[in-house]
Amino acid sequence: MDNTVANNDSAVTPLTLPSLVMYTENTLLNDLWNRTALSPRDRSIITLATIVSRHQVEEQLNTLNQALDNGVKPDEIAEIITHLAFYSGWGNATSAARAAQQVFNARSINISELPGSNIVPLPINQQAEDQRAQHVSSHFADVSPGVVQFTTDAVFNDLWLRPDLAPRDRSLVTVSALVSNGQVAQVTFHLNKAMDNGLTQSQAGEALTQLAFYAGWPNVFSALPIFKQVFESRNA
Repeated sequence: MDNTVANNDSAVTPLTLPSLVMYTENTLLNDLWNRTALSPRDRSIITLATIVSRHQVEEQLNTLNQALDNGVKPDEIAEIITHLAFYSGWGNATSAARAAQQVFNARSINISELPGSNIVPLPINQQAEDQRAQHVSSHFADVSPGVVQFTTDAVFNDLWLRPDLAPRDRSLVTVSALVSNGQVAQVTFHLNKAMDNGLTQSQAGEALTQLAFYAGWPNVFSALPIFKQVFESRNA
């Protein structure tokens, strides 16, 4: 048996353990990635967010190639990595940026044409942003005014308004990173935001299925009660 596992014509690292090969081929590639509750593009967004946020360097090249094969645009990949600088740390993002540069160069994708500072931001929901900012400021301005300031100025009034990654996909990246790193305290706000941005309940549930394989069952089971609470509150 050829132990090089492939998906969408993107070769991944050869596997040598027969049991891992079996589950990778049968359960991961032939089952999980063919489930229709999420598109392959969505699954790649979730997987890329997980690989980057968990700093799984050896998987980055394969995951980036797979994402491009599944329809994630270079501009979107650049924005996903930039977004994760804020939600999983700068070091994780810079490592992924180096991998992305390698993949883009191999595919003759011009990095200089990717989005930078010269953008037209998306419109902001000022009422919702004012409520968010007031809530954060009232609770934490005396603890860390710098965090409060940058959360407003750099994150919600800048990063989230960048147009080359749709708000729904940006939310999917954020929720995936939070679940992947076990940061369930932040999931309620961002899952609600994701669903406000167009992520359906069934898609959110299936995102957990994808995350179970790439972030591990314990992280997903820690997030399941939060997802259930959000779903129930929105359906009440």
